[in-house]
Amino acid sequence: MVESMVEVGGFVANGFEPVRDAFVRNFQKRNDVGAAFCAYRNGEVVVDIWGGLADATTKRPWASDTVAIGFSMTKGVTATVANWLMERDWLDPHAPVAQYWPEFGANGKQAITVAELLSHQAGLAVIEGEFSLDAALSWDPVVAALAAQAPQWEPGTAHGYHLRSFGWLAGELIQRCDPQHRRVAQIIAQEIVAPLGLDLWLGIPETLEPRVARLVPPPTSNFDIIPKDSDIWRAMTGPDSQFGYNDMWNSRQLHEAELPSSSGIGTAKAFATMYAALIGDGVNGIRLLLPETIERATQVQTRGPDRIIIRDTAFGLGFMLPPTLPSNCGPKSFGHGGAGGSCAFADPESNIAACYLMNGLQFDFERADMRSETLVRALYQSLG
Repeated sequence: MVESMVEVGGFVANGFEPVRDAFVRNFQKRNDVGAAFCAYRNGEVVVDIWGGLADATTKRPWASDTVAIGFSMTKGVTATVANWLMERDWLDPHAPVAQYWPEFGANGKQAITVAELLSHQAGLAVIEGEFSLDAALSWDPVVAALAAQAPQWEPGTAHGYHLRSFGWLAGELIQRCDPQHRRVAQIIAQEIVAPLGLDLWLGIPETLEPRVARLVPPPTSNFDIIPKDSDIWRAMTGPDSQFGYNDMWNSRQLHEAELPSSSGIGTAKAFATMYAALIGDGVNGIRLLLPETIERATQVQTRGPDRIIIRDTAFGLGFMLPPTLPSNCGPKSFGHGGAGGSCAFADPESNIAACYLMNGLQFDFERADMRSETLVRALYQSLG
């Protein structure tokens, strides 16, 4: 794609032009299809840009209100809810999960703590059992299976990324701890989206379907190197091989699903705004969590070799921490990446928050996604 074909809409503050340049290069050199990038500094928007195609088939352009699935960026939103509950003393990170969810204590899981569950140490990355997609999306069958099964490793002794199971585990725990027993989607809508006026949903209304970007799946050859009997494959596609990174994510069934690990749909600005409201003075006077809550949430719970994705990862209470984030992120940064290349984070030391969101999924199991890497590098270089 030549530069003349890249139409970039939106706003870039003085001094942040390198971010726009990096954004354009992602289309020229890294095969971006459609994308958006938003960044805050000191509670103010400094970059809010978009470009390319929201639908490569119909040639619908990406617009200011285009939304897309954030995949595992959703985990960062779910983590915010969990820490919101902790701030109100409705959830204790040191307590056993079984204290709130008695059925979970079966089969050697009675001592697993909330902190271990949120930091991927519970040993439940692979969901055992046979499921249809309808059963998986109906919530209760998967939750019951996770409560009944034994851990795949001794909890607390290692960590492994719970790609899909995190959503059911954290989601069920959150619902049981909320005094109103609200589902995660309800809490997100009422306690995060409403105060900030965000275009962000866990289960987007059908009336807004025309705004959703159509995902372009990666080549199937990208996954050929993964043994189909491996834990990473079973965690990625589970439960029972019902999920893949393919056209299923363009279906209404997945867009309306409540998967607190995977199915959050929003604009890049919405994800960036949520993170901006977690640091500094927040956004428009709104701060979602207290500084001491963020300090606790971002303390390293586990860091090092990951038993599932076979690379070094680090987690706090639900949030990814460096080096799991883009390499230029500051050492105190926290956030979450998403399948195919998306990423959202906040850096309380630099008082910046940002999100890169796209619809052209790319997977490289040996290195980081260079689209988000170069955007984040340009953002930090623009700080002066």
